[in-house]
Amino acid sequence: MNACARPALRPLLLALAAASASPLATASCGQAFCSINTNWHAQGVWTEPGLRLDLQYQFIDQDQLRRGSHEASVGDVPRHHDELRTINRNWLGTLDYSIDPRWGVSVTMPVTSRSHSHVHNHHEDDGSIAHETEAWNFSRVGDLRVVGRYQFMGEGLSPSAGVNFGVKLPTGSHKVENGDGERAERSLQPGTGTTDAIVGAWYRLPLNDGDSALFAQAMAQVAVGQNDGFRPGNQYSVDVGWQRQLAPQWAAFVQANFQLRSRDSGIDAEPEDSGSRKLFLSPGLSYAIARDFQVYAFAQLPVRQHVNGVQLTADWAAMLGVSKSF
Repeated sequence: MNACARPALRPLLLALAAASASPLATASCGQAFCSINTNWHAQGVWTEPGLRLDLQYQFIDQDQLRRGSHEASVGDVPRHHDELRTINRNWLGTLDYSIDPRWGVSVTMPVTSRSHSHVHNHHEDDGSIAHETEAWNFSRVGDLRVVGRYQFMGEGLSPSAGVNFGVKLPTGSHKVENGDGERAERSLQPGTGTTDAIVGAWYRLPLNDGDSALFAQAMAQVAVGQNDGFRPGNQYSVDVGWQRQLAPQWAAFVQANFQLRSRDSGIDAEPEDSGSRKLFLSPGLSYAIARDFQVYAFAQLPVRQHVNGVQLTADWAAMLGVSKSF
């Protein structure tokens, strides 16, 4: 941020120090990340050179089956697996370094604690169908993201714009098994096994009152190939938000988050039950404990959800985070 920016805005501009681009969510049997936008530069550009550490916790309980745009019950549509529930507890650690007022880079490592259960329907030798409940409960490192950024317009309290560009690396396992030696579906695994390209752009518009701003961001994540018969669907997001300073230490946020994800592909994929279109409303608050130390919290509420086939969805999600600049 330019040194001439108003001091009252500093807690607002520091409030969402997180990844350079929020992780895009995946679906199917339940792998998910919050789609809340925590792009530092989209929320309010802080361009002083230096290092920032952000730790974030996400909770997503996917206990509602959905068919298309409507709620469904277990067994409504015959499937090899009848999905029951997935609970996602995601930890994300981000190191962000601003090289100068224009250039920066961030590295984000997720650690996922995930529990999942489904009913496996399989044919016996006598022609009958057996129903067996299977479950997984694991904590694993996920796929590392390295994202650079370049701000090509704006300084201080003027409108700003920039681009993101980076890569998701296949650091997370895609071969996790349960205690019975059964490997989880690829869409449930902590890693996709693929290298993905990430591109995006943002725009931020400070409002005339000097204590609020609007922002918009578009992002895309596309796998550059497949791995072991699996290629995750392309993921696209558009976020629009408003933020306002309520007091010297408090700031409020409201976002609309739209996601579009295409079907997975490959012999190890489930294309009929992957891919979705979702719109969320995400209100949040931040509190500045000190000038360089912030805490923030968001809730995410679905406005519209449409899935391909039958998939697990969540009625709400929550995010908590802390951020420290050095």
